[in-house]
Amino acid sequence: MSSDNSAQDSAATSRVWDVVVVGAGPAGASAAYAAAVTGRRVLLLEKAELPRYKTCGGGIIGPSRDSLPPGFDLPLQDRVHAVTFSLDGKYQRTRKARHMLFGLVNRPEFDLGLVEAAREAGAELRTGAVVQRVEQHGPAVPDRRTVALVLQGGETLLARAVVGADGSAGRIGAHVGVKLDQVDLGLELEIPVPETVAADWKGRVHIDWGPLPGSYGWVFPKGDTLTVGVISARGEGAATKRYLEDFVGRLGLAGFEPKVSSGHLTRCRTEDSPLSRGRVLVAGDAAGLLEPWTREGISFALRSGRLAGEWAVRVSEAHDAVDARRQALNYAFAIKAGLGVEMAVGRRLLGIFERRPGLFHTALTTVRPAWSAFARITRGSLTLAELVRNHPLANRALQRLDPQPRKRGASASGREPNPAADAAPEETPDGTGAGARG
Repeated sequence: MSSDNSAQDSAATSRVWDVVVVGAGPAGASAAYAAAVTGRRVLLLEKAELPRYKTCGGGIIGPSRDSLPPGFDLPLQDRVHAVTFSLDGKYQRTRKARHMLFGLVNRPEFDLGLVEAAREAGAELRTGAVVQRVEQHGPAVPDRRTVALVLQGGETLLARAVVGADGSAGRIGAHVGVKLDQVDLGLELEIPVPETVAADWKGRVHIDWGPLPGSYGWVFPKGDTLTVGVISARGEGAATKRYLEDFVGRLGLAGFEPKVSSGHLTRCRTEDSPLSRGRVLVAGDAAGLLEPWTREGISFALRSGRLAGEWAVRVSEAHDAVDARRQALNYAFAIKAGLGVEMAVGRRLLGIFERRPGLFHTALTTVRPAWSAFARITRGSLTLAELVRNHPLANRALQRLDPQPRKRGASASGREPNPAADAAPEETPDGTGAGARG
C-alpha cells in the first residue's frame, strides 16, 4: 500500500502538525489513533511501504485485544485452545482449555489494519519517510513549542509533539537517550504445510523450553502455514540457530521448505531509562517496552502507544517547556505504574527461568493453579503484577526462588555479547520481537 506522498509533501511543509508519530507498527498506529480521535492534526510516518513483513509470532493475548480501537476487526488466523509444552524436546504434555486462550494473526495484515484505523480516525499517513535527525533547538526550530524532524533528502517537518515508535534501534529512541540492558535474538520460519499437517495443529500451539538459559521455541498455526521460531540471549547466535534446526527436526517439519526465514533482536529498557525528552515521547520497542521473560511485546506496544498518543496531545497544548515537561512526566508515570511493574515481575521470572526451566515446565503441566494463572494471563483477566500482589503463595514462591533480583546481562551465559555470532538483521520500525507472544 502506498500513500499520496506528493499531496502530503505539500501539506506537511505548509503547517505545524499537532502530533507526528514516527513508525507505523502497533505502537505507532495506536499513538496516531489516540491522538487523531481528539481531532488534532496527526501525521504518521513510516519508512517502509505497507504492508510489510515483521518477524513475530503474532500472538494476540487479552491485553492486546482489549487495547485495540473500538470496532477493530481482528484478523485472526487461528484461535488457541490448547498448548503443548516440552522441555528441550522431552516430557511433552498438552494442556487444554475450555475457552480460547489467545488468538494468532499475521503481522502484515494486523499492522495494516491498525494503520487504517488511525487513518479513519483522521491521521494522515506518509510512507517512504526516513527520519534522519530530531531537533528541539537551533535554526530549524521556529519557536520553543516546536520540534523539527529532518527527513532523508533534507525536508523538515514541524510538530508540537512527537511520538517515537520506530523500534529500539531507531532515531527517536537515540534522541531521547533510551537505555537498554537485555538483548535477545529471535529466529523464525514461516513454513507452508499440507492440509493434513495443518489440521493436526489447528487450535494448538507448542512451547518448548530450550537448552540455552532463558531460551524457548514456539509453533503457531496460521491456516496452511506454521510460524516456528526460537529466542535466546544475544551472544549465542550459533547455538540459537542449532536450537531452531533441532526443534524443526524434532517436530517432523524439516522436509518442508520455509517461505520466510528471518531474525530479529528484542531489547528491554533499563528501569531508569528515560521515556521522553522535551516534547518527544517514546513508546513500544523504541522505549524498550516488552515483557522480559516471554518477550511479549504486542500488548506493550498497543498500551504504551495509546498512552503516548493521549499524552502527546497534552504536550502539544503546553505553552512552555515547564508545562511540556510536566505532561511528559505524567506519561512516564503512567507507563511505570502499569507496564513498568509488569516488566519488573517479568525480569524476576526470567532470572528463575534461566536457572530452573524444568520448574516452569513441571508447574505448567502438573500444577492446576499454575496452568490456571497462565490461562488467565493470556486471556487478560490477570496480569503478572496482580498475580504477585494479590496471591500470597505466588509472591512467597517468587521471593524464595529469586530473593535478590539481579540485572540480566546481554547474555544469559555470562559472556559478553558477540555481535558477529548473531546474524540477525536490525529490527524494522516498531518491531515487537520474535517471541511466542508476537
